[in-house]
Amino acid sequence: MQLQFSVQRFFSPLANDGMEIRFHESPEETRQLNTSQLREHFLIPELMQNDKVRLCYSHYDRVIIGGVKPVSKSILLPNHPELRAAYFLERRELGIINVGGAGAVVADGKNFDLNKLDCVYLGKGTENVQFKSKSKKDPALFYLLSAPAHHKYPNKSMTKEKAAPVNMGETGTSNKRTIYKYIHLDGIQSCQLVMGLTMLENGSVWNSVPPHTHTRRMEVYFYFDVPDHHRVFHFMGQPQESRHLVVGNQEAVISPPWSMHFGCGTANYGFIWGMAGENQVFTDMDPAPVQTLR
Repeated sequence: MQLQFSVQRFFSPLANDGMEIRFHESPEETRQLNTSQLREHFLIPELMQNDKVRLCYSHYDRVIIGGVKPVSKSILLPNHPELRAAYFLERRELGIINVGGAGAVVADGKNFDLNKLDCVYLGKGTENVQFKSKSKKDPALFYLLSAPAHHKYPNKSMTKEKAAPVNMGETGTSNKRTIYKYIHLDGIQSCQLVMGLTMLENGSVWNSVPPHTHTRRMEVYFYFDVPDHHRVFHFMGQPQESRHLVVGNQEAVISPPWSMHFGCGTANYGFIWGMAGENQVFTDMDPAPVQTLR
């Protein structure tokens, strides 16, 4: 008997406050989704909209994914009824990476200047958060990832140059890339967030190969610097039940703990990876060798 369900059961946008709510999908449900349903459940499009905050609440480890593009004014991080909190970060922490022009994040009156690929972490208890761009012609693009927090860690920024870059891969296998780690055990301290980004070199297109899963943590990929006429094919699903999403520039993909996550583009690109869950050990992965995939 084939399982029947509606998209509305799992995808419930809050019409009045601009934050989408997405619930869990099991591997059994996911393998029955068609292309449009896969995209509605796991792809977050149009994250960067002029002078708006776009947020999506995922029930995988209760992570909130967001984007802010301040063009003509400063943008305040809003609170939302679904959080049942006095302010957004009352019980949460927040990682922010800028993938656009120069900008600033103002947290409880303290200014953090962020150039492209710089990061700032805001800890539990930060009440007022605002986002600004230095130029209307080249606005900042702030990608947000938030998780529940049980302890207050200090607000801290980190430039790309100080993010312990690691060169990996080879030109011969089309995956030569640089990994930057910002929020992790040996970097900016957090309760459970792990966050960084990967930049692929010209001529390289594969990311996160060899593939893996980690059932102790969910993950979100945010793709950026994807040229207008190019796309990234993001592979997901169980290693023996693979599915894929075709992803454009400035779109995010929710990766459940049971799902593998790797991709290939029609040109080189960058992507932000972020995780939350049981631990913060970057190397805690269960390999899914390429030759075993189906």
